[in-house]
Parts: sequence; structure tokens; C-alpha cells
Amino acid sequence: MGNLLDGKSAIVTGAGSGVGRASALRFAEEGARVVCADIRLEPVKETVSQIEAAGGTAIAVGCDVSNEDDVAAMISAAAEAFGRLDILFNNVGIPTPRLGSKLEDHTAEDFARLVGVNFAGVFFGTKHAILRFKEQGGGGVILNTGSVAGLVSWGGSVYGATKGAVHQLTKAAAIEGAPFGIRANAICPAGMPFTGFMAAGGMAATDEETLRRVAETTGANHPLGRPITAEDCAEAAIYLVSDRAANVTGVLLPVDGGYVAR
Repeated sequence: MGNLLDGKSAIVTGAGSGVGRASALRFAEEGARVVCADIRLEPVKETVSQIEAAGGTAIAVGCDVSNEDDVAAMISAAAEAFGRLDILFNNVGIPTPRLGSKLEDHTAEDFARLVGVNFAGVFFGTKHAILRFKEQGGGGVILNTGSVAGLVSWGGSVYGATKGAVHQLTKAAAIEGAPFGIRANAICPAGMPFTGFMAAGGMAATDEETLRRVAETTGANHPLGRPITAEDCAEAAIYLVSDRAANVTGVLLPVDGGYVAR
């Protein structure tokens, strides 16, 4: 066990799989007490079990981030369980619903769902975390999962637009929160074929051979030559939420093997 987050109370959304699970495990490994939140309760209970088996402290909370009442209850759950909230990692996101969809192919329902989860979910989390941080005093940290698709035109158009909105909200929260000791940053991953996220959009199968081919294709798009993993993102997250980044705010950190540096 490390001590980068010793004594801190953290929430990780989307903690039932992928980047969320990897980050919740690393937060706990570094000493944080973690609220593991997900719309699916069984997978997030498994994350909690893994944390507890490794000697950490965590609780599972069901949360639909597109529902403001759910998000407010999640924030309250952290304060009730651990006395305060120090870190919120807004990690939940959904992909473009159909592989290769162009802007004009998106339906109103597609648009509403992408905006409701990817952008509104981050807005609700950021809003209620800031309210909590101001109420309890002592500052706090917000980390959001953005995307390289919000930095350059890559991936679905509406998906990228929601991530661009997340990036702008992150910067605004950083500036507005600064007088209160509140920091806000975002990680911006590139293609992650092994997390289940791409599969949710029909972009990857689950069989080993197909995943290998997708990984090779994805990695070929990154100058460093390999796909991005959930663990890559978790390591970036640990830095940004820790006191080692005490003077870092408003940053959009690509975790992309050099993709946007081309």
C-alpha cells in the first residue's frame, strides 16, 4: 500500500469496469477510502471486494450520473461514510452508438443520451462536489475523463462534442474553484480496446483474436505504438488527484501515446 492519498475520501464513477475499476483500485492502494459508484451494482460490488481483499476501504453505491438526484445522493454517501469528500473522479462515459456514424446519422435520442451521460453527468458531479467542498472547507479535487476526441476531430462527432464540453467545463471549474482551493483537471485517453468501452459501441468483440487485431490497429495510430490501457489512465489519475499536483489545475492531459502531438 502507498500513501499518496492517505486519509483522503474519494468517489470514482464507472467503477464497475475499465478505467473506473483500475482507478478505484489504485486510489485505494494509495490509501484513499473509496466510494465506488456505477449504474450497475453487481460489478461495482466486485470492485469493492477486490479493494477489501487487498486491505483497502471502499463502499459500493448505485448511481445513474444522468440523474441529478442520484449524483447528489452519491456525494452525500461519501460524506456520511467517511466524514468528508476530498476527490471526485467523474469517469462515466458512453461511446457513439453505432460504429462509423456520421453527424447526420445521429438521432435525437442518440444526441440526448450522449449529452445526458457524457456531459450532464460530469456537470452534475462537478456541481455537487463543489457545493460539498465549499460547505466543508479545505478545498478538493475534481478529475474528469475527457477524450482525445474532444481535442481533435477523431471518433463520433457528437461524442467528441460532449467531450469538448467536458474539457471546457473542467477549465471553468478550475478557474471558479481556485479561490476555494478546488482543483479541476481532465485526462484525455485515446483508443482503449481492452476496457469494454469500445465494445459498448460495437467497436470490438470479446474474443481474444479480434481484441488482438483491434489493439494492433489502435496502437498503430499512436506514435508510441501501443493501445491505451485502463491502468495507463489510472496512473495519470493518481498523479492529478494527489498533492504532487497541488499546483496543477485546468489541465487536459492526453493519455494517448502521442496521438494529438502529430
